[in-house]
Amino acid sequence: MNDLNKAPAVTWVEVGEESAEQRIDNFLLRRLKGVPKSHVYRVLRSGQVRVNSGRVGPDYRLKPGDRVRVPPVRVSSTVKTARPAEFPVVHEDASILVVDKPAGVAVHGGSGVSFGVIESLRAARPQAKLLELAHRLDRDTSGLLMIAKKRGALVELHRMLREGEVDKRYVAIVKGAPAKAAFELDETLHKHVTATGERRVSVKEGGMTARTRVERVKSGKEFSLLNVRLLTGRTHQIRVHLAHAGHPILGDDKYGDFALNRELAKRGVRRLFLHAAQLAFVHPSDGQRLRLEAPLPADMATFAGAL
Repeated sequence: MNDLNKAPAVTWVEVGEESAEQRIDNFLLRRLKGVPKSHVYRVLRSGQVRVNSGRVGPDYRLKPGDRVRVPPVRVSSTVKTARPAEFPVVHEDASILVVDKPAGVAVHGGSGVSFGVIESLRAARPQAKLLELAHRLDRDTSGLLMIAKKRGALVELHRMLREGEVDKRYVAIVKGAPAKAAFELDETLHKHVTATGERRVSVKEGGMTARTRVERVKSGKEFSLLNVRLLTGRTHQIRVHLAHAGHPILGDDKYGDFALNRELAKRGVRRLFLHAAQLAFVHPSDGQRLRLEAPLPADMATFAGAL
């Protein structure tokens, strides 16, 4: 028997500065913990959610002073809550938080993962008015992750990311040795969904523009250590570009060399060897230039040292 509480009455919520510019769907998902995402979108489409007494779409961005009608919904009384967790802090001030995310930890819940970095941080910092991801990293990618603590900082970080004003650099260990010491990959990328419902990206003419700059740092007989700079920010861009160039990232379970991955697993390589190592950007609040670094995790550093 499904253990559900009695549905509450309609509530009206006035939007404060901390929620300004947030999409209404994300605002509701935060407030209605335990309500299936599909149901939240259903009540939005049906017009049960109102802003200032008018209907809005899921992409409506809230403004300070907006009055949001939250309809009665049934919330499971057995909702699991995220365990509080902190992560190594690389930088923190009143507006932003940058952590060094371990490999194997999702940045947010979903896709079979109950909780991620952001849910754990919110649980660990209940006094925080706002904690929102400024960008994402794949679950198996380690390294620098930016979180906004103020709505204005989030909006500005999103703008800078969109317009290429954030210098993002990664370290990857790949199969083979690129012929050139430095080169650029610019194949266009196309997103699609597989028959099993998994999101994938492939090189395809007419796809989204994508540019990746690559520098060979160190090569052995079989593998190479690369510095990679993202000039655009497409989904799985580095992984797809390098695989297409004949140098898949070790441990890549979507685009990699699967036979090689099985052999490497016996040697302790059990995750994607991709690390978000550096971020450089103008601080969204004080205008100062920030350059942040996260050292290579021990597994990648050990493997790179043996090249």
